[in-house]
Amino acid sequence: MQEIQKVAILGAGAMGAYFATRFFETGGFSTVLVARGEHFDRLKNQGLVVNGKTYAIPVVKPEAVKGPVDLLIVALKHHHLAAALPGLEKLIGDTTTIISVMNGLESEAIIGSMYGVDKVLYAISLGIDAVREDNRVTYTRAGKHHFGEAKNAQISDRVRRVQQAFDRAGIAYENPEDMIRSMWWKFMVNVGVNQASAVMRAPYGVFHSSADAQGLMETLMGEVVTLAQASGVNLTHKDIEEWYPILRSLSAQGKTSMLQDIEAGRKTEVEVFGGKVVEMGKEYGIPTPANETIVQIIHVLEQIS
Repeated sequence: MQEIQKVAILGAGAMGAYFATRFFETGGFSTVLVARGEHFDRLKNQGLVVNGKTYAIPVVKPEAVKGPVDLLIVALKHHHLAAALPGLEKLIGDTTTIISVMNGLESEAIIGSMYGVDKVLYAISLGIDAVREDNRVTYTRAGKHHFGEAKNAQISDRVRRVQQAFDRAGIAYENPEDMIRSMWWKFMVNVGVNQASAVMRAPYGVFHSSADAQGLMETLMGEVVTLAQASGVNLTHKDIEEWYPILRSLSAQGKTSMLQDIEAGRKTEVEVFGGKVVEMGKEYGIPTPANETIVQIIHVLEQIS
């Protein structure tokens, strides 16, 4: 089994910067950031600063890539995906594996529809508390990154290949047996804590101690649990409790990605969080009043931020 050597990162936000610097710092990998337009210019001119260290990671335009890469990590905001995916043909070859560490339940299917579902692995990231300001990213916890096929009772060759690459790069990971359930669990967490933090302007520390903050978060999560069960996914209200040990391990000053977006005046990913809950609620005939209200509030915050 040939080792992964060539790695490309599409999206240089908090998550993309973490993965890019891990592979770049580790011997044996050829690592590049892929970007276009103003994103290309900014990365080319400013580089990335992660935990106070400046990284001059090579930046390439998709059409300038010389040969396919072994591993492509997609770390975009959902609303940037449609514009960023076309034109990546030079990056993707017969043996390329694509991992999306994006939020929501849809990115794998979108990427797979364009470049082949056989190339895409499911993935979620848990417990990383990265914060981005312009080209600067800081984190105190690198978290753990779960990836795999939809089912992993037996580890496939391509999952094993990524395991070896993550081991070499010092990236902590797990390979859950049921990745679809894991995806829904992370979706539940994001719908709860991301949205609640955004409307309350609350860092993680507020959720460590405030019963009111926890109550709003759990109400939003509970609507996801109901939808998961209607979708045939084995998620229960007990799964909400399993989030708290991870939540309490995060820096009290740390902020969710949606809160960071609101504070920076950027568009949020509310469409793939509460918006998706509302959409599925209508499909299944299941009321989702908490998420409907939160989506409206966040739309207003986006307009006035």
